[in-house]
Amino acid sequence: MALPFLESLSATAATGGNAVFPKRFGVVFLGCGVNEDHWSSEGNGAEMKLGKSLEPLEPLKGKINVVHGLFNKGAMGLGIHPPQTGSLLTGAHLEKGAVLHSGISVDQMIANRVGQDTLQSSMVLACEQPITGFHESNFSLAYSSHISWQSPDSPVPNECYPALAFDMLFENRGSLLNISILDRVKERADRLGRRISSEDNAKLDEYMTSVREVEKRVEGMRKAQDKASEQAKGQSKPVWAMERPANGLPEDLREHTKLMCDLIAIAFQTDKTRVASLIISRDLSSMYYPFLEVKEGHHTASHSNNNDAYERITRFHVSQYAYLASKLDAMPEGDGTVLDNSCLMFLSNLWVGRTHNNSRLPLVLAGGLGGSLKTGRTLDYVKAGDDNRKVCSLYLSLMDRFGIKLDRFGDAESRLVGI
Repeated sequence: MALPFLESLSATAATGGNAVFPKRFGVVFLGCGVNEDHWSSEGNGAEMKLGKSLEPLEPLKGKINVVHGLFNKGAMGLGIHPPQTGSLLTGAHLEKGAVLHSGISVDQMIANRVGQDTLQSSMVLACEQPITGFHESNFSLAYSSHISWQSPDSPVPNECYPALAFDMLFENRGSLLNISILDRVKERADRLGRRISSEDNAKLDEYMTSVREVEKRVEGMRKAQDKASEQAKGQSKPVWAMERPANGLPEDLREHTKLMCDLIAIAFQTDKTRVASLIISRDLSSMYYPFLEVKEGHHTASHSNNNDAYERITRFHVSQYAYLASKLDAMPEGDGTVLDNSCLMFLSNLWVGRTHNNSRLPLVLAGGLGGSLKTGRTLDYVKAGDDNRKVCSLYLSLMDRFGIKLDRFGDAESRLVGI
């Protein structure tokens, strides 16, 4: 069980030096676009005014950048949905037919650089199972289901089950699944508590409490997952082919997304991984939102994306992103927080769902990457010209901050001006 940063154990505390904290990168994805009528921001810092769909970010507006007008040129003119999604983080030219071809995504480029220093090179999570087969555009539906690619012909599998993500994070296996993590480390935690300051003891206690709270929620989901596996055996069909919640995934999306965000937050806090992605709803999503009083499934609702119902869907997704960012910002790390040393990106594959318009992408960045990324800004590239508003230019700029210096990524050869 890895620990968060504790000042008492820091070598720099004794020498009076400055601790160097790891940089992290995360992506939260919403499929099928936003309600463009309420996706807006004006001004900077405390004076920034956020549109209705971005209101959940109000407490964080000093630590975000709302970026308008970027686009992925390689995803335009190829048809709708899969080709608008599969290269979102790669900028690559996609292939039709049975042979997948995208590129290495920006998150995996970063994971390849920093992942060797952590237990997991990256966490690739989703709240919805992938879909298989082909779209009417003759592009594989794998492009709609995955945003993280480890190689041009291989997406990183999404982990949809919180229990399995939790087990990977804490190396749970075999008989250990029946023993609480806190019970396994209690004696060592007690010894540690006698060595550290009262302030660090409070931080340790808060951390252990949060882990136990997550562990309890995971236990309930593990039972549902085990039950689904047994039912699948009886029906001679794979679990992933079963409808939710029969497949063992939480019926309430709010519960599912919150737990996935909590797992990413713990992973970042304890340096178990420095790279994570979360697909809350994939492209062509079949997700339902009864708690938002929306009767249609996500994809169908997106075809009327400028109504109140889809605005509520948009705002819900932004609120989950805000929850994760706030969670990271509540984790002290030196003189700042884990969020201050991270870059958490929210984006979608479309701008206007009813017309499948992806001429610009809804995009927000949270966190300052250890002071290398200025925050509290509205950045507008809508009228900057196509050569100056490439999302791959943003990726080049972000990779620079991780020490990854490339001449080209996707369709971009230059960095994004002003970032």
